[in-house]
Amino acid sequence: MTSADRTPVRVGVFGLLGSGNLGNDGSLEAVLGYLRAEHPAAVVDALCGGPEIVSARYSIPATRLHWYRGEYRTASRAGAIAAKGLGKLVDAVRTADWVRRHDVVIVPGMGVLEATLPLRPWGFPYSLFLLCATGRLFGTRVALVGVGAAAIARRPTRALVRWSARLATYRSYRDALSRDAMRAMGVDTARDEVYPDLAFALPAPRERGTPCSELVGEVEEEPSGPQGPVCVGVMDFHGGNDDRTRAEEIHRRYLDGTTRFVRALVEDGRPVRLLTGDEVDRPVVAAILDAVDSPLVTAADVSSLADLMKEMAAADTVVATRYHNLICALKVGTPTLALSYAAKSDALMGRMGLGAYCHPARAVDAGRLFEQFRALERRSAELRRILSERNATAARRLEDQFTALTAALFPAADHTHALREAP
Repeated sequence: MTSADRTPVRVGVFGLLGSGNLGNDGSLEAVLGYLRAEHPAAVVDALCGGPEIVSARYSIPATRLHWYRGEYRTASRAGAIAAKGLGKLVDAVRTADWVRRHDVVIVPGMGVLEATLPLRPWGFPYSLFLLCATGRLFGTRVALVGVGAAAIARRPTRALVRWSARLATYRSYRDALSRDAMRAMGVDTARDEVYPDLAFALPAPRERGTPCSELVGEVEEEPSGPQGPVCVGVMDFHGGNDDRTRAEEIHRRYLDGTTRFVRALVEDGRPVRLLTGDEVDRPVVAAILDAVDSPLVTAADVSSLADLMKEMAAADTVVATRYHNLICALKVGTPTLALSYAAKSDALMGRMGLGAYCHPARAVDAGRLFEQFRALERRSAELRRILSERNATAARRLEDQFTALTAALFPAADHTHALREAP
């Protein structure tokens, strides 16, 4: 068979993409970069939460993940409950039809195997199970690439997540905790590898016209530590999946502690730049701006991880909650303090050499947080050097990840597969 007779491999990307979460979209961007560099002939489309945004931003066709547009709104009336139930049946057919028209489906990163934030089993866990089950049914290779996982207590969610992982063709994780969690839930992980989060594959911005790698070696630490701008990444944090009865109390404590910390920075004369990682975080920014009311506090308008990295590269220090806010700060080599809401944040900070600089998001103590912040800044130059080394290691490991992915999903025979025609 000549190259002209070969049918391009058809690749689908799947997940809550284009739905306002910058970390999810950053993972997609990293995978699309890999596909375009290594498999430029592949025909790519998406089944996702925000198809209009994905199509416009990444120039690929996209289909809505859920038939019922009110999927993530609480259904209280009989009509809404019936529509949501009908949507589950329709989505089973729609997902199967989409999957069977692909050779490969990639779930790019994201915490798709965890429930560290509030999650209903018949929401995304059900969608992921449909994907993996129909992939196995139609012979479509489904890859969970660099995903996050955590032990799940609630049985329905745990069962759906476990079977999704079992049915996938390929699995890799963004940290060892994720692999351990899946093993504990009964998944055979003997062949599964751990790599850095996919967002570490994104290009880092240049700060003030100089590559970050060059800046690291040039930083001279002042005796009193940095005195420039501080980025504070906030989150609409209400606890995890098992905290629903205490969600508002947890949120109030988080918001109050974070606000007090921002006020302390302002009183110290530091410019503060508030950052988000999801559309739902905007009310938290508004509440802090209203409470502190200082010209030193401003909010950034960010729409991508690239935007976040640019903001963080220009800062002396970052304090952040969302997982991908932390990744962006670490990626650009800025000393970072984590308001940690899950073990994945602690693990990430440890791997990057900043394990001592984690503070619980559930119990933000502004005074203690400010002390940790001061201690972090006193080691600023040293930590920038450490981050430069750890980022170089992460880049090499992600090259290994993409090499392994090509071997698993794109063997030479795939380019001569028989075309399965849609009806």
